[in-house]
Amino acid sequence: MINIATPMLGDDEIEAVKEVLLSGMLAQGKKVAEFEEKFADFCGTKHAVATGNGTQALHIALMASGIEHGDEVITSPFSFVSSATSILFSHARPVFADIDPKTFNIEPSEIRKKITDKTKAIMPIHIFGQCADMPAIQEIANEHNLKIIEDACQAHGAEIGEKRAGSFGDSAAFSFYPTKNMTTGEGGIITTDNEEIADKARKLRNHGQASRYDYEFIGFNFRMTDIAAAIGLAQLSKLEDWTCKRINNARYLDEALGEKGISPPFVSSGYRHVYHQYTIRVKGREQVIAKLKEGGVGTGVYYPKPLHKFDILAEFATPDLQESEKAAMEVLSLPVHPGLSKEDLDAIVDAF
Repeated sequence: MINIATPMLGDDEIEAVKEVLLSGMLAQGKKVAEFEEKFADFCGTKHAVATGNGTQALHIALMASGIEHGDEVITSPFSFVSSATSILFSHARPVFADIDPKTFNIEPSEIRKKITDKTKAIMPIHIFGQCADMPAIQEIANEHNLKIIEDACQAHGAEIGEKRAGSFGDSAAFSFYPTKNMTTGEGGIITTDNEEIADKARKLRNHGQASRYDYEFIGFNFRMTDIAAAIGLAQLSKLEDWTCKRINNARYLDEALGEKGISPPFVSSGYRHVYHQYTIRVKGREQVIAKLKEGGVGTGVYYPKPLHKFDILAEFATPDLQESEKAAMEVLSLPVHPGLSKEDLDAIVDAF
């Protein structure tokens, strides 16, 4: 079976972990600090603050950006659940705005419709590895004095022009889950140019401590380990090569599947899509999945229901989320990861 995703791990990661184990410093230490510095450089931001996972990164980014009880945060319902629950963890209220049916990202014109006097932030989600329309979202945020917290959990290295995901908002959050474009096993990171946000995020992830046993406010134990950071450093050094392979794999599928009448993922002009997922739209999805499985091709459905269709988030549903609902019924992701061979790509096409 050609897997929909696979973590790319090798001798570099093994040796990096062994080095940390032999050092005796397993918790947050020098490797985390080094990883934060290099990831900030990668994104083009002044600061990066590592966490235990992407959900923690979202949660802390929201709180460090000043989101609190009673605030409203506009986001997309077409995402993984932590995009919404991180807002709830911050005692704020998610407000769902519909998506652009071409990119699957939040539609700026829909954001405008959802702004109220309680709106304090926008959380655009760079879904599947392509940035949301950040110039338009930045314009809206500036007009209404709103914070922007990017959910960049799927967008390591995605760009608009020469500017990278993680550098558009007041803060941003990335995930390093094993299926992401790079991994630390589990892990997350916050990026920001704002010194105050970075300082508060560092304290929030470590029990609210300004220094050892000096608790400024209630915080969390959301730290990254040096073991995870060591894996991250090895992965980060390879990320650009892997991204190029993903893009080349996507181009191959674009052309070969296009000959079979299948529309490729839409890429906005001037955007660099890093293809966390290669997502197409199909009719009769379950039948297509079954036939592809017969041909040895694994697939994924991200996401089978928009968030407002789940009982735990149903109170935030509105009737104007039809594009999200339609996409959830039609999206199908195909393997595009850098571990694919030419034979794998041909097998995917042949299965269609």
